Amino acid sequence: MILITEFMDDTAVGRLKAAHSTTYAPELADAQGDIPAQMAGVQALIVRNRTQVTAALLDAAPDLKCVGRLGVGLDNIDVAACEARGVEVMPALGANTLSVAEYVVTNAAILLRDAYQANAAMLAGDWPRAECSGREAGGRVLGLLGFGANAQETGRLARAMGMTLIAYDPFLPEDHPAWQHAERGEIADVLAKADVVSLHVPLTDQTRHMMNAEAFAQMKPGAVVINAARGGVLDEAALVAAMRSGHIAGAALDVFETEPLTQDAAERFKGVSNLILTPHIAGVTQDSNVRVSAMIADLVLDRLA
Repeated sequence: MILITEFMDDTAVGRLKAAHSTTYAPELADAQGDIPAQMAGVQALIVRNRTQVTAALLDAAPDLKCVGRLGVGLDNIDVAACEARGVEVMPALGANTLSVAEYVVTNAAILLRDAYQANAAMLAGDWPRAECSGREAGGRVLGLLGFGANAQETGRLARAMGMTLIAYDPFLPEDHPAWQHAERGEIADVLAKADVVSLHVPLTDQTRHMMNAEAFAQMKPGAVVINAARGGVLDEAALVAAMRSGHIAGAALDVFETEPLTQDAAERFKGVSNLILTPHIAGVTQDSNVRVSAMIADLVLDRLA
């Protein structure tokens, strides 16, 4: 038996249903208290980032063999508890890399140009050409905190736009081919040199709030920041303060400390200029959803076989 608690491509769901008894119930992401009662006999659980796969949920699933993650981040899954119970965790590694990279470079260009929030002024009869001149991405420095697959693909697209790269990643070997295209630096080096800082790290005790008031102060005046990694790695209140002061010129946030946004968090962002907010969709396009769903369907079917 397979249980799917978040949205998945219809074709992939159909393949799973053809092979096994499958319950497709994406509404359960909004009613997670109901999930444990659905776990009797479930051998495969398929989730995205909202379903919390806790030890308590695993206790309600004695037959569970695997958890398919429609994406790559695992902070909603108690991996240690899964390992202790022999439950395999299977992320869709690489399937949404291009989507994330396109999100970052697109927003980098938009934030640097600072020209795409003029609708209201223009419809009111203004013609704010001087205010919308902005800067080109070409010739600017992209700083990457984390230099794994998503960041490397982001760097590839950014270099095609004429940007140069500086990256920090203590886990990527010094002889890795990716370093041929990027200056290797410490966090302080990236913050000091980059015109655009993009986050590509998982949420851990070490990375939580790594982008805080001190980090924003180390960035170039007028730099912009993009977070399509995990919300907790960036201190939202500190970012807003740095933007209101004018030190940080723009930001794009796809992930947040609490998702969906709380009322207090939403209120915090109101009135902040050159700010782009999106609902955790950097890695979710129609194309990537097909790839991610197909990969997880393959992995689940192989595991159950």
